[in-house]
Amino acid sequence: MPAFLRILATLGAAVLIASCGPPFVATEGLTYVVQPGDTLYAIAWRLDLDYRDVARWNHLGTNYRLAVGQVLKVSPDAASAAGAPSARPAVRKPAPADSAGPPVRWDWPATGEILGPVPQPTGGFGLRVLGRLGDPVRAAAAGRVVYSGTALKNYGHLIIVKHDNRWLSAYGHNDAVLVTEGQQVAKGQAIAQMGMGPGQRPALYFEIRLDGKSVDPLRYLPHRGP
Repeated sequence: MPAFLRILATLGAAVLIASCGPPFVATEGLTYVVQPGDTLYAIAWRLDLDYRDVARWNHLGTNYRLAVGQVLKVSPDAASAAGAPSARPAVRKPAPADSAGPPVRWDWPATGEILGPVPQPTGGFGLRVLGRLGDPVRAAAAGRVVYSGTALKNYGHLIIVKHDNRWLSAYGHNDAVLVTEGQQVAKGQAIAQMGMGPGQRPALYFEIRLDGKSVDPLRYLPHRGP
C-alpha cells in the first residue's frame, strides 16, 4: 500500500475511534484551574460549593493542598466523567446544627446600620453593616481562619472562618487584618478593621454558609434593635 494511503487509513481509524467515544474534556462549569492565592475554601466559596464535596471529587488529602495550574473537578458530573467512583451529588442537610457537635451560637460581627439581606456575587444571602472606617470586625463565633486574601472579586479583603464541618462565616471589605490563615479565633475576637464597601462607604459584608450554601444571617444572629 502506498505511504499516503497508509496515512489516510490511520487518520480514518483515529477519527472513527474518536467518534465512538470522545474523551472527557474540561468544560466551563465542570472544572476550575487553580490560580495564585487560591485555597480550597476560597474556590468552594467562589463557586457556591461545599468544600468537602470539592475535596472528595478530586481525592484531595486532609491538608487540601493545591498547586497553581491544577485542574479541579467542581461538579459531580465532571467527577463522574473523569471516572471517580466515589463521586456523587452533594447531599444538602437542612438541619441548622452540626450533627457531630453542639450548635454554633452566633453574635454580631460589627455594630452599625444593618442592610440586608443583600445579594452577594454568587447569589444567596448576606448582610451589609454600615459603620466607620476602622471599626472592629469581630468573629461571629469561635473557629479557625481558613482564608484571608483578595483573590475573590467583589469582596475586598475577605476572611473566611470555619466553625465546624458544616458552618462557615465570611467577612468582606476589611481594611487592616488582624489574623492569619490557620489561626484559631474566639467568639467576639477582633479579626479585622472595617474598610470601604460599595459606594465608598465604610461597611462590612457578612455571610453565613451551611454545607456550602448561604443562609439568611438574621435567622441565626441575636435580635438587635426595635
